[in-house]
Amino acid sequence: MKNFEPKECIFYQIYPIGFCSAPMVNSGEPAVNRIEAISKWIPHMKSIGINALYLGPIFESGCHGYDTHDFRLIDTRLGTNEDFIKVCKDLKEAGIHLILDGVFNHVGRGFFAVQDVLKNREHSPYCDWISGLRFDWNNSYNDNLHYDSWAGHELLVKLNLRNPDVKEYLLSSVDMWIDEFGIEGLRLDAADCIDHDFFRELRRRTKAKNPEFWLMGEITNSSDYRVWANGEMLDSVTNYECYKGLYSSVNSKNMFEIAHGIARQFGPWGLYKDITLYNFLDNHDVNRIVNMINNREHLKNLYTLMYTMPGTPSIYYGSEWAIEGKKERNSDAPLRPAIDVDNPHIIDRELLEHLKKLAVIRQSSHALKYGRYEQVQIQSELYAFARVSDKETAVIFINNAPDTKTIYADFMGRHFEVSLPAYSSDIRTF
Repeated sequence: MKNFEPKECIFYQIYPIGFCSAPMVNSGEPAVNRIEAISKWIPHMKSIGINALYLGPIFESGCHGYDTHDFRLIDTRLGTNEDFIKVCKDLKEAGIHLILDGVFNHVGRGFFAVQDVLKNREHSPYCDWISGLRFDWNNSYNDNLHYDSWAGHELLVKLNLRNPDVKEYLLSSVDMWIDEFGIEGLRLDAADCIDHDFFRELRRRTKAKNPEFWLMGEITNSSDYRVWANGEMLDSVTNYECYKGLYSSVNSKNMFEIAHGIARQFGPWGLYKDITLYNFLDNHDVNRIVNMINNREHLKNLYTLMYTMPGTPSIYYGSEWAIEGKKERNSDAPLRPAIDVDNPHIIDRELLEHLKKLAVIRQSSHALKYGRYEQVQIQSELYAFARVSDKETAVIFINNAPDTKTIYADFMGRHFEVSLPAYSSDIRTF
């Protein structure tokens, strides 16, 4: 298996509780091996060129997985630790790198330290494990105490990450995940809420075990990703800035928007030229991309753009065949469906085949993986840009118009006259 290098990766994201058809509420049933569905899905992932898997929360929790009860036990709705070790082995044999969700900002009310505080109150040895704990106030659970929580959701109890015992518990849990499961990275949930010193210690600890260990933070709103992605803390963050620009540009017939965003990030004076950002069109927290665009004819071009722009591309399970999913009544459940891995209902085979072709093109192109970004031409529905490395140049032409268009462009001493059918793209390398 090759070493983990994000620029070489095409990621696939799975939210396991949904994907594996697990119950939405953990009723304490004996462990059921549902996690094996991921092993059964490996041939499909390989068929579309996937070589890295970001797996959502898998540890024991009460409901959606982000309310962790035990960081060292696989959620019994998904199986046992031994069941998951088998999945990890299968992924490794298939050449698929694995990163897990690291949910360290908060825990569920079933977490042992929280339970002890609820039982023993001021006399609990774990009082300092919980951020903002006070006994002169109440909460929505009528516990006659109060604590900090994530975004006001009191199911999610915020940890005190400045407590050495809390830090050691979490860091030694990560040690276990590396040693027993062989993970090669973490996606850090709610990274903008976490103490920066914790990230510094997490980096030192994980890089000591594996210098290539990848730390990628969930940052949903920021003016400068370098606050988190730098030589002392994280390696990467989720690229929400370009996520919005991707679908908005096609909806508004304004490719200047995404072109400006990419240039801001990766152009000659780009803020993040030395950072491999995690690019996506949808995930477990946002509506499926097919539900965000006004015309599904734009789907193939959007994936072409995501696969060829700087950063590492990712697919959220099911979106490779244009599965739909939209939040309803503030519930994320429609975004996180079950998949019948033995007989999946493939909706858009044309998109699926397009992604297979994109994977081959990207993996065979040094420029698309490592090249710098240069803008070639922009019009309202036309966009051309280049990726230039010391070994190769790739020029990407995109037509988002409903009719055939020709892009005329000069770049690096070459003249291009590229005729593109409606809603299509072309990639030229030299």
